[in-house]
Amino acid sequence: MAACRMGKRVVMTEETAWIGGQLTSQAVPPDEHRWIEQFGCTRSYRRFRDGVRDYYRRHIPLAADARDAPFLNPGGGIVSALCYDPRVGVAVLEQMLAPYILSGRLTILRGVAPAQAETSGDCIDAVTVRDKATGRRTVLRAACFLDATECGDLLPLAGAEYVTGVESAKETGEPHALPGEPEPLTMQSFTCCMAIDYKEGRDDRIGKPKDYDFWRACQAPFQKDCLFSWTWEHPRYRSFSLLPEEERFSLFLYRQIADRLLFVPGMFETSVSIVNWPQNDYWLGPLYEVGEPERERHLEQARQLSLSLLYWLQHDAPRPDGGTGYPGVGLRPDVTGTADGLAMYPYIRESRRIRAEFTVLEQHVSALSREGRGAERFADSIGIGFYPIDIHPRTGNRDGLGLETVPFQIPLGSLLPVRLDNLLPACKNGGFTHITNGCYRLHPIEWNIGEAAGYLAAWCLDQRLPPRAVRSDTERLGEFQSLLVREGLELAWPQLPSMRSINDGEEEFR
Repeated sequence: MAACRMGKRVVMTEETAWIGGQLTSQAVPPDEHRWIEQFGCTRSYRRFRDGVRDYYRRHIPLAADARDAPFLNPGGGIVSALCYDPRVGVAVLEQMLAPYILSGRLTILRGVAPAQAETSGDCIDAVTVRDKATGRRTVLRAACFLDATECGDLLPLAGAEYVTGVESAKETGEPHALPGEPEPLTMQSFTCCMAIDYKEGRDDRIGKPKDYDFWRACQAPFQKDCLFSWTWEHPRYRSFSLLPEEERFSLFLYRQIADRLLFVPGMFETSVSIVNWPQNDYWLGPLYEVGEPERERHLEQARQLSLSLLYWLQHDAPRPDGGTGYPGVGLRPDVTGTADGLAMYPYIRESRRIRAEFTVLEQHVSALSREGRGAERFADSIGIGFYPIDIHPRTGNRDGLGLETVPFQIPLGSLLPVRLDNLLPACKNGGFTHITNGCYRLHPIEWNIGEAAGYLAAWCLDQRLPPRAVRSDTERLGEFQSLLVREGLELAWPQLPSMRSINDGEEEFR
């Protein structure tokens, strides 16, 4: 959108049938900070959020109280102030792109993935994309290439310098980095999310998945109970339940995306929720930096994990009444746009990351490291974000990591590869470490990174400059930052309360 606004012709490729990534095809309700309704995101991200609410008000019969609520949350989910059906997210994004699609400025190629890159010197000349259904190849030639793939797929194809997995403390000096040598295949778990609903008295039980016995008995070294359990090591909630119960955290409400009580009676027979829970995080292996057979094996195992969790819920999960199983839990493939009810694409928490001119470290953003001083201030800021360092269980049977942060900025240096001149990262594949990826990987922050990258590419083409020339020149940097501000990107946080109250409030919100 940013590059199109600047008058550029854009070809955008999408691996699935839906544009939107985490917001749609991965079926992950937005993870946001507590001030998102007032500030702390770009103008266009706010347009998206407003567009989702407007879509429900215009097209879905809401109950009067919900229709009039200024901050409508159609799903009523706990994880976010705006939980919604992913199909609505797709519709709103398509509307936002419509002017550029209809005018011919934007071409979207769906169902394709990058397969090859041609380079000369420090520039990418062309990228070949392959249609996943037909095998047909299309060569894309452009002045600039932005990698917004979930796993940073363009980086190895283009010969870019990049990092995967865990850096060593010797390399980054981060207090919570692992000692010893780097572990490039130790990555955050990914999740095959699924959409479910529940109706008492209904029987939607599926057949036993082939890997159910394995997952039913699975217990990682860092877990005190089996994976399929209502107990979990969580800083606030020690026990979970499927449905709302006194003193127990409801996993159904956690990522609920449709609350039937918010709509006119009879509009929705059931409420709908997304299963992206601790019980279906997959940490047995990564989806990239391994051969295709191993990648497919891990993807299939992750799908089996989610289906096995569903079977456990339907047949074996302990109920408060002393019984077992909730037969009325059923998959909702209509919500995910798939035949099996699993999301079109797995939820990826960690990507390949460029070796950048500047890399954001734990010391720049963690509350513990900053000791009440606020985050490191970056003169080359191109946006802001806030979220805890939230690292889920990792491959290699390593536990996750949770650290408080302070509201931070996104430095332009983290978008500049150390060598290639016309490649820009456009999501979580920028200059972050394994640890700081844990707080820069969330919806509004990735949107900000991608939007800034689009403006940077277009502005540099107009100025006939390589992107790194912007950061190295104070006057040019100021001009570019002024453009970002005019276009609705916030480059610094307003005055906020103490860091302690910030993080207490964030935990309360979450």
